[in-house]
Amino acid sequence: METQSLTLARLRTLRLPIPHEGSKDERGSAFVLGGSTEVPGAALLAGVAALRAGAGKLKIATVRSVAIPLALAIPEAMVVGLPETPSGGVEAQGALDRLLAVTKGCVAILIGPGMVEDQETTALTMALLKQHSSAAFILDAAAICGLGAHAADIRAFGSRAVITPHAGEMAQLLDRSRDEIEADPLRAAVDAAASLQVVVVMKGAKTWIVDPQGAHWFYEGGGIGLATSGSGDALAGLVVGLLARGAAPLTAALWGVYLHGEAGHRLAADIGPLGFLAREISGLAPGLLQEAADDSATAP
Repeated sequence: METQSLTLARLRTLRLPIPHEGSKDERGSAFVLGGSTEVPGAALLAGVAALRAGAGKLKIATVRSVAIPLALAIPEAMVVGLPETPSGGVEAQGALDRLLAVTKGCVAILIGPGMVEDQETTALTMALLKQHSSAAFILDAAAICGLGAHAADIRAFGSRAVITPHAGEMAQLLDRSRDEIEADPLRAAVDAAASLQVVVVMKGAKTWIVDPQGAHWFYEGGGIGLATSGSGDALAGLVVGLLARGAAPLTAALWGVYLHGEAGHRLAADIGPLGFLAREISGLAPGLLQEAADDSATAP
C-alpha cells in the first residue's frame, strides 16, 4: 500500500470529537495501569497527558507503596493502590478483582507505562482485555512484550486496541532480533498489525503507524529531543485521552503521534533541541488541538 505522510491536512479528514458543552462524563473516563516501585513517574506522565488530551475523568492504578504520593502529584485523578510483587511490580492475582471493579465504566484503558516486564503484567493485560468487551485499549512498554504468545486471543478484540512498541519491545513481540526490527521497522509494524489485528505505532526517530489491513502512515519525527526518558509515556497518555473522548483507535493513534511530535518541535524551538523534559510535552497538546481546530474552521 502507498505510504501516507502524517500531516495536519490529512488529519483534518479524521475529525476528533470536540464537545462544546456537557459534563465531563461526555468526554469519557480514561484509566491508566502503570508504574512500579522503581519507575513510579511513568503513570504520572501518562495520566497527565490523558487529561491534557481532553479526557473528562482519570483513574490510575499503581503499586500500593507509591499510590499516595502519586495521588498528591495528580489531584485531578482517582488513584488506586495495588498489591506488589517482591520485584516492585503489580501482583496479578491480588490485583485483578480490584482492577475489574475500578475500571467499570472506563471507555479507554492504558496498560504498561513503567510496569515490570514479567508474567504478572502479561496476565493482567490479557485478563482486562477479556473482561472489557467494549473499552478501547492502548498497550505500551511491558504490556507489549508478552503478547506474542497470546496472538490468537488478541485477534479476538484487536480491532479496539493500539500498541506502541519501540524496537526492543517489537523484537520481543515478534521473536526477532532488535537489529532486524531496526533495519525494517515498517515490515515489523505491518507484521505485528496483521498478526494481532491491532493498530501499531512503531516508535523511533521516525514513526510508522499501521492499521490491521496494512495501510500505513509515516511521521518524520519531532526531533532528537523526544528521545528522552518518559517521552513514550506521554505519547501513550495522549492516545488514551483521545480514545476516552471517543476517537477510534486509528484516529487516536494518528492524532497522538502528531501532537507528541509537534510538541517536540515547539519545545526544541523554545528551549533547544536537547534537554527539554517529557513532563513538558503534554502541556502543549491543548494549544495544538485548538490551533488544529481553528485552522480547520478557516480552511477552504
